[in-house]
Formats: sequence, structure tokens, C-alpha cells
Amino acid sequence: MLSRPARTVVVTGASGGVGRATALAFAARGDRVALLARGREGLAAAADEVQRAGGEALVVTVDMADAKAVDDAAQKVTDAFGPIDVWVNNAFAGVFAPFTEITADEFRRVTEVTYLGCVFGTRAALRHMLPRDRGTIVQVGSALAYRGIPLQSAYCGAKHAIQGFNESLRCELLHHGSGVHTTMVQLPAANTPQFDWVLSRMPGRARPVAPVYQPEVAARAIVHAAGHGRRREYWVGGSTVATLIANAVVPGVLDRYLARTGFEAQQDERRDEGARGAPGNLWSPADGPHGHDHGAHGRFDEESHPGSPQEWMSLRRGQVGKALTIGAGVLAGRRLVRLARQTGSGRA
Repeated sequence: MLSRPARTVVVTGASGGVGRATALAFAARGDRVALLARGREGLAAAADEVQRAGGEALVVTVDMADAKAVDDAAQKVTDAFGPIDVWVNNAFAGVFAPFTEITADEFRRVTEVTYLGCVFGTRAALRHMLPRDRGTIVQVGSALAYRGIPLQSAYCGAKHAIQGFNESLRCELLHHGSGVHTTMVQLPAANTPQFDWVLSRMPGRARPVAPVYQPEVAARAIVHAAGHGRRREYWVGGSTVATLIANAVVPGVLDRYLARTGFEAQQDERRDEGARGAPGNLWSPADGPHGHDHGAHGRFDEESHPGSPQEWMSLRRGQVGKALTIGAGVLAGRRLVRLARQTGSGRA
């Protein structure tokens, strides 16, 4: 059996969390992985893990909010690894606070990193993919791309913007019959370090809304999406499916439910006054000169799910559909046989 050729993959926000897990998942397939992020400690550790996992690593320090720097980063990847096959837009920033307590500069910064960083990354990827008429861009989204929740207005706004931007771009690529594909992966709450470095103005320690999934669950979906870019989007985790369906059917009810539960669900009971209001990684990386490597996992390992039945079914949608069709056909055939026998008996 011939082995699959290695691809050149770019992962933004690769120094920690979902980005880190995604880089390792691609490396395990033998791919060449370019790691893009601001910090140095996390990138260095991620590069070492990528190499030990069987891939090649290239570290590129870049702020995704800087369009020129992102273009330069894409050129560095091409010069080092050759044509870019997959680009994963994962970098983001956030603020945990009521909207009225978020400053204009903070809101702008979250939007620039999370939304415009995705736009700039996509533009850089297309510059290299369109001339070859090949490549896949994976936008890492969230259930919050459809359903806003309290305390994360800047992040939710940015993810909603990515959703609309990606739909528009996908239509344009389809119109031109392009061989370049874009797809979006909508994630559930994940056990990442972001909840320890995010800027928060809440009295309790920031936490993800349960149920929480390990970042490797997201990574597997992203890698799968990169190889099946024709599909419009992927929903990861049962909580994502439930949230998006409820939002489509009874959004007003969901508004009231989140108004009652959303504040408490995103805070631990433990108070952390020392971290409250600290800038976190909004303006500078948490793993900068005075920081340290945070890895892929946050502090929620004990409650995090390593997989989900929905993930399995989503990644095998075609096979599941065929199985259901065959099963339905078998049942229908059996019913027809029974009817024929009953009819024959009646005529006799």
C-alpha cells in the first residue's frame, strides 16, 4: 500500500490549546507543520513535539492581527516547505466580562486577532493556493459562531463574523469552480489553557461551559475537515449539535436560559482576585519572555471528554448514511415479503 504523501500545513495559534493539539495531529500523519503564534516558549515546545510525533516543524512568530506580517509568514512557509496544502485559522483572543466593562481598545483587539486574523490568514493562503488551484482552508469556529452567550460579546461577535465571511468566500469559490476549498469546524467547549490567561473581570475564575471536551477531539475533526474540504461545515460534540438546533428552533427560550445560567456556568466558585482584570494574553503572549509553555490542555482534565458518539458519526457521515439506507432497504424488503405472503395466503 502506498503511503499518503506529506502535506504542508499551516496552523495559526499553534502554541497552545486546540492549535497545539491540531499541529500534533497533523504531525502524527507525517506532515510538514508550520506553527504560527506570537509566543516563543509555546512554539518551541510545540515544534519539539511535532518532530517527536513524526512531522517536520517550522516556527514562525507572528501576530495574526498584522496583515503584512501574515503575508510574510506565508512566504516563509512556502520558501521552507514548498506549496501550502492546508491552512488552519485557529488564533483568537477573548475577554470575559459584561459588554459594558470591555473597553473599546479591548473589543477592537479581540476582533482584530480573532476575526481579522482569520481574514488575513485566508487571504495569505489564497495567494498561494489559487495559482495552483489546490488547497483547503479550515476555519476553526465554535457553537458561538451561531449562538452568542453572555460575558463573551467580543469573541462571539468575531466568530459570527467568521461564519458570514466564510459563507461568502465559499460561494465565490464555488462560482469560479475553484479547486481551493474552505470549510468551517464548529467546536464545543474545550479544555484549553485560555481560561487561565484570558482577560477576565469576573469574580470567579473563568471556565468553559460544561460539557467540556479534550482539545484532541477538536484536533481530529480539524484534520478530517482538511482532508474533506468540500463539506460546508462540521459540528463537533453533542453539546454543539444541541445548542445549534435549539438556537434555530427556540432562540428566545435560549436567550432566557442563558441569561439565568450563563454567568455562573462560566465561572468557578474559587475567587482569583490576583488575576481579575489582569491583561492576560490580550496584548502580549502568555508564553513570552517572562512566561512559560502552557501546552494543549487546561486545568479541566478530570471532567473533559476524550471523544463523543456525535464526533464518530460526523466524521463518518457518508458511511452512516449508507448503513441507514441499507438498513431501511432491508426492513422495507422484509415488510414486502411479509405482505406478499399474507396476500398469497389470502388468495389460497
